[in-house]
Amino acid sequence: MPTLYGVLGSPFVRKVVVALTEKGIKYDHDQQIIPFATSTEYRKISPLGKIPAYRDGDRTLPDSSVILAYLERTHPEPALYPSDPYDYARALWYEEYGDGGISPITGTKIFFARVIAPRFMNQPPDEVAIQKTIDEEVPPLFDYLEHEIGDKQFLVANRFTVADIGIATHFVNFKLAGCSVDAKRWPRLAAYVERIHDRPSFKAAIEKEIASFNPA
Repeated sequence: MPTLYGVLGSPFVRKVVVALTEKGIKYDHDQQIIPFATSTEYRKISPLGKIPAYRDGDRTLPDSSVILAYLERTHPEPALYPSDPYDYARALWYEEYGDGGISPITGTKIFFARVIAPRFMNQPPDEVAIQKTIDEEVPPLFDYLEHEIGDKQFLVANRFTVADIGIATHFVNFKLAGCSVDAKRWPRLAAYVERIHDRPSFKAAIEKEIASFNPA
């Protein structure tokens, strides 16, 4: 059985969890791997020390985008990538917008600063800096998505794709940090995020993560 490496709470691990669930792939999940304390052994799989990584028999792969591409080739149904060349490229762009654009802001500057650093590194959050990020850096990111979504149910190809996985995963961390999309300012984006997060694949992952961050 394949193994996914990476702790809950990572938007990149979540991308792979959602894809595996959508494709009905059974897997083991090693949640002991955390990105800021990886072992030499783990770096043989993921040379940059990042999560997730994936093992399928004697094959290993790092990086969520690489893993999703591999899953698409090994388990092509249901397809998570559009067949049309332009839609395919647009889906990759949205995934990159999430990973390279949204994550450094909502993930590093908000979620990590407010949730991870205080809990695991004994570093109190700088709420002034966090609020400044929310007020100044988040709006342009959300403005773009509000425009891109328009009246569509999904970002590309009129169906759920890697584009939706790559965008929606980062809004889970935004939520775990105690934030939400202002539905008055960004009504289309707020409805889109709620809609994608309500899919069984996302919903199960979110519920598990909320439980892990807020144990009874």
